[in-house]
Amino acid sequence: MGAKRGRSFYALAAFFGLFILFLYGPTITIAILSFQGPQGGLTFPMNGVSLHWFRDLFAEQAVGDIWGSFSRSLLLGLMVMITTVVVSVMGGLAFRKRFAGNSVIFYLVITSLIIPSILISLGVGLIFNQLGLDVHWTTSGFGAQLTWTLPFGLLIMFAVFNRFDKAYEEAARDLGATPWQTIRHVVLPIIAPSLIGVALFGFTLSYDEFARTLLTAGSYNTLPLEIFGMTTNVTSPVLYALGTLTTVFSLLIIGAFILIAVLLRRRQDARGSDAGQGVL
Repeated sequence: MGAKRGRSFYALAAFFGLFILFLYGPTITIAILSFQGPQGGLTFPMNGVSLHWFRDLFAEQAVGDIWGSFSRSLLLGLMVMITTVVVSVMGGLAFRKRFAGNSVIFYLVITSLIIPSILISLGVGLIFNQLGLDVHWTTSGFGAQLTWTLPFGLLIMFAVFNRFDKAYEEAARDLGATPWQTIRHVVLPIIAPSLIGVALFGFTLSYDEFARTLLTAGSYNTLPLEIFGMTTNVTSPVLYALGTLTTVFSLLIIGAFILIAVLLRRRQDARGSDAGQGVL
């Protein structure tokens, strides 16, 4: 019996290892090829090892508007992140109580997740054209990306508030706190780690989004669109170097958000411990 369990364990471990390799193998391959020598190409075998193509990214060259598109993606990601957090919290608070049409609104929000992203992009672009509005990444692109990030943020907030103990709010009101003071000093500090998660979803989904921005960004590309355009005219490992740097940047952003969430959780635990000692 023990031998069978051991074989099953190793079989599952091997399957999981292959799954991880399938997920991250392409990214690892691109990272390796980005360190090609000056005469290196886009495929194996590697021709030397150097940082040549990373230096090439920062040199003046005609390979596209890399840093302009990066700044646009960064700004758009921050806009989407802030809006997603604010609207998700407001939506989560609103849905704590039943109101007329709440089910309809909920399903309308979630529906945007199952509609093909390219159709969302096409629809938003057409609406802006019909209304005579400029198709731009700060307007139509911003709106199209919110149809992707807001449902995730709302679903997270629904789960958070379903587990939220209303006794904290009742205690604050008994002590004379106004509704706004209760939200600001009681609700928001308690759900702060979850808000970090919503912010992370909002930023990363926006920063990496391609399809919903394709027909709504206007004349200026975001970074995913710029990279896609570079694949048609750039035939050197500089493209891989860019991919490696953007991946590292994404991982750093994720790590920073996780660190903030951990610090907030520890701060809450420390406050709870201090309050418990004060009571004793």
